[in-house]
Amino acid sequence: MLQVEQEAIAYLRSPRAIRERCGQIFELAMQDRLQHFRCHLDRLDATADYVIQVMQENYPDLQIPFHSRWRHFEVGGRSRMDWLNQQMQSLDPIERTRIKFDLAITSVLLDAGAGQQWCYREPDTDLLLRRSEGLAIASFHLFRQGYFSSQPNYLLQADAIGLTRLTETELAAGLQHSSENPLVGLSGRLELLQKLGQVIQLDPDLFGHPPRLGNLVDYLLQQSHSQTLTVNTIFQAVLSGLSAIWPGRLAIAQVNLGDVWPHTALPQTGLGSQWVPFHKLSQWLTYSLLEPLEELGLTLLDLDDLTGLAEYRNGGLCIDMGLLQPKDEKILRDRYLPGAEAIVEWRALTIVLLDQIAQVIRQRLGQSTRQLPLVKVLEGGTWAAGRKMAAQLRAEGGPPIEIVSDGTVY
Repeated sequence: MLQVEQEAIAYLRSPRAIRERCGQIFELAMQDRLQHFRCHLDRLDATADYVIQVMQENYPDLQIPFHSRWRHFEVGGRSRMDWLNQQMQSLDPIERTRIKFDLAITSVLLDAGAGQQWCYREPDTDLLLRRSEGLAIASFHLFRQGYFSSQPNYLLQADAIGLTRLTETELAAGLQHSSENPLVGLSGRLELLQKLGQVIQLDPDLFGHPPRLGNLVDYLLQQSHSQTLTVNTIFQAVLSGLSAIWPGRLAIAQVNLGDVWPHTALPQTGLGSQWVPFHKLSQWLTYSLLEPLEELGLTLLDLDDLTGLAEYRNGGLCIDMGLLQPKDEKILRDRYLPGAEAIVEWRALTIVLLDQIAQVIRQRLGQSTRQLPLVKVLEGGTWAAGRKMAAQLRAEGGPPIEIVSDGTVY
């Protein structure tokens, strides 16, 4: 591989690149040079105030947890982790952390958009759940029943053989997919999990032997120093280990870049200069691995190196609050593929605006970045506010712009 290719790959996999490329799109918006969106910063204060209102409703003491998959396992006022913790009582702390990694990684990767028709009825509680919560609880029960394990006597793991052997019939049954209850992108989700099983066999440094998702814990412990670990180290391990699973994406020297998309308004100055990285699922997965590592006794550094998440709740908040305005109202009526430039603009502007919203919130509340990192602003927060606003404005509570999901984006 040429040095210029190595450098371009490393850059496009960095949080710095996400902020810089999204910043370029933002500057074009401020000059009104984008085709699809205008940005109205005079709505920034009102948006921050609305988010603060939601934060204080949800967390009056501002003791906000990280924005992660673990919050979804608590839906309906019941912590499914109580059951899991009971099952793991006899295991050592590192193995318990491996199991939590197995669960978090598979659950996050199943959490692309579910569509507006699908729901999941939890057998134990009879709760009817939709969207992210439905996918979280469905994936939790898939995991506890051993769908991702090749060992009949050890169900609580996700290993290479178990993942590659998973069938569409099994996944459809576990997710309660049917013609009457269709889940968007079922085959895409299956291919993603099967490819995941294949990919982790190729990297024993990260996933051990026999290859298992949870073995990533052992690698990260090796990277820690004096019980500290940077969040970017976790993120780079996720990108390095999992980027090859994404189908049909941009690549350099046959290295799959994942959630990276072109935008022609950016200047052509070299390899990948017109590409905008987001790495939404990879960043959310990284956020979801933080708590198990903290429970293991690690101190996590540089939380705010990662960015906000370019997904439809945060992006929907920006549109619904008037921070972003489509130049053509048909954007709110049409359906778009993830690579459409309108979607790339929407996501890029969302990333920049999340940083700005977080800064205003901290100023209002007298909190430092350390006290209120972005991962807590998202949870408290912009994601919850985006969801609440969507429920007020649209009957199904869906996003203002509809994305055609293949089960691997969002």
